[in-house]
Amino acid sequence: MPKPIKTFIPAGSDPLIEKFICCLMKRGKKSTARRVFWDAIEVVKTRTKDAPLEVFSKALLNVTPLVEVRPKRVAGAVYQVPVEVSPHRQQTLSIRWLLTAARSRKGMPMSQRLGLELLDASSGQGAAVKKKEDVLKMAQANKAFAHLAK
Repeated sequence: MPKPIKTFIPAGSDPLIEKFICCLMKRGKKSTARRVFWDAIEVVKTRTKDAPLEVFSKALLNVTPLVEVRPKRVAGAVYQVPVEVSPHRQQTLSIRWLLTAARSRKGMPMSQRLGLELLDASSGQGAAVKKKEDVLKMAQANKAFAHLAK
């Protein structure tokens, strides 16, 4: 049985936002990561009429994977077996894919890159949503090996 995950959440903050900020953080600079996140939310606010935190949650929801492929070795051959993704891993993967997509955009500050990626993901486009679709296509292509999942 896995250990329960203990987290410290500052008063008045959403645990999902705090998790996102911690994943955004590099080299232990949490205040910088927090500033980048809230600046990205400001970018979202200036570019859309929707509530920026709803755009953030919708972006995460659009990037969240339901299935993924895992390698399974059977009789010397390695098969890509589609498996369902646990809720905790869904959240982790969606955050990771959003941040990777935002970091891969070049030529502007991180807060602006993140804001634009959040807007793209909330509307169902962008690199993070493409990553989710690629993983889904790979799982569907390997559906024949689903009986090997355990």
